[in-house]
Amino acid sequence: MQIPLFNTVLSWILKKRKYQIDMFVDYPIEVQNEVLFDLISDAKNTKLGKKYDFTSINNYEEFAKNVPIQQYESIEPIIEKNRKGEQNIFWYSKIQWFAKSSGTTNAKSKFIPVSDEAIEDCHMKAGKDMLCLFINNNEDTEIFKGKGLRLGGSSAVYEDNDSFFGDLSAIIIENMPFWADFSSAPSQKTALMSEWETKMDAIIQETIDENITSLSGVPSWMLVLLNRVLEVTGKENILEVWPNLEVYFHGGVNFNPYREQYKRLIPKKSFKYFETYNASEGFFAIQDQNNSDELLLMLDYGIFYEFIDMNNYDEENSTAIPLQEVELNKNYAIVISTNSGLWRYLIGDTVKFTCLKPYRIKITGRTKHFINVFGEELVVENAEDALQIACKETNAEITDYTVAPIFMDGINSGGHEWVIEFNTPPQHLDEFILILDNALKNLNSDYEAKRYLNMALALPIIHQAPKGLFYDWLKQKNKLGGQHKVPRLSNKRDFLEELLVHA
Repeated sequence: MQIPLFNTVLSWILKKRKYQIDMFVDYPIEVQNEVLFDLISDAKNTKLGKKYDFTSINNYEEFAKNVPIQQYESIEPIIEKNRKGEQNIFWYSKIQWFAKSSGTTNAKSKFIPVSDEAIEDCHMKAGKDMLCLFINNNEDTEIFKGKGLRLGGSSAVYEDNDSFFGDLSAIIIENMPFWADFSSAPSQKTALMSEWETKMDAIIQETIDENITSLSGVPSWMLVLLNRVLEVTGKENILEVWPNLEVYFHGGVNFNPYREQYKRLIPKKSFKYFETYNASEGFFAIQDQNNSDELLLMLDYGIFYEFIDMNNYDEENSTAIPLQEVELNKNYAIVISTNSGLWRYLIGDTVKFTCLKPYRIKITGRTKHFINVFGEELVVENAEDALQIACKETNAEITDYTVAPIFMDGINSGGHEWVIEFNTPPQHLDEFILILDNALKNLNSDYEAKRYLNMALALPIIHQAPKGLFYDWLKQKNKLGGQHKVPRLSNKRDFLEELLVHA
């Protein structure tokens, strides 16, 4: 196959898809209702479909009444049965793929079912849509004249009882069509290498002489790769290695703490950053405008969405609402029903809607990753916005961080204790702390109230971590690469105490 012809055909196919995207943008509720009843119809003869009497469900209200909201722990027993070979439990087609995910650094792994329908109609479709939305915004793009560098997970796919498990990215790579290698790098063999650091070196050797025009991967791990590329090549910036780079498709963690480092590595004013929002459970949203921090909720991937107002959040006992009832700028937990047989499943992420026509969102954090020991309701979005302000005002750059509470002790106030690894530390850490604290007060009125006269919360404590602390910590837990993340906020001190031993 000739590469120029292949790229021309691919570009044509992607532009054609834009009409379908416009359809769910114009008719979002109708499309979501169609998704829900297609899912119910497909699964009506499964064990869960019979248990929840899917054949009797005629509207959303009946669906919400019949099917309980569930978390992973509630459905783990049936997932284990499925992994051991029993089928037709929660989805009608054979499920043999399971995305191994722990979200952050929790010791206990989750095995998320991934059906063939989800691979094709959600994950693969989203990969094409990511490119579709980019070229729709940048018609003069030449990304198809080169290759896209993909940086996926650190694990290969492993077989277990006639089923297969691994990082979602590894599962997607295993299921990519043969022609995918024409437009991406590294090779499938290298992308699926299990040892992270060996794979990094192999990726560099395979790609430094390629015409790389786009990047995709988690910002924290891509940053490690790009810095290593400069070490190997001796170049000053990435454009000296890949001069035709146009765009970085990123997701997995908040990009703001890394933005300035990327600008320095890729000093090109026209360079684009496009955010995506995907997880083991599904692909949910894609940035659909240049220079935006909003993500378009993708409504035709075989995922039906519901939302729980975080002001009334009570895990599985919560009351969810459908898409048409959401309001702007409220913090919601996401509930999904999917074409992998997850029914009213709490994925643990929180978002807020920034636009209702079309439905666009921002990721605000995790249902379990916040600090509310003193009623301060500090979410990841607050922490990272405040960090960005503090870094900008002190010319600092951070690599990673985590925060935990200092519990009240007698008459002493409580507080927040941070471990921050700086790429470029502030000249005066005390100044950084004051700016961070003031930013948090401005961003979060509950935090500000608890900081009043140090009555509940004292000034934050920050420990400056040695270089490589978080990387070494993740390596020790065998969690380098891919979707593995450092836990940002916690109501407990477990992670922080582990890190403080070495900080």
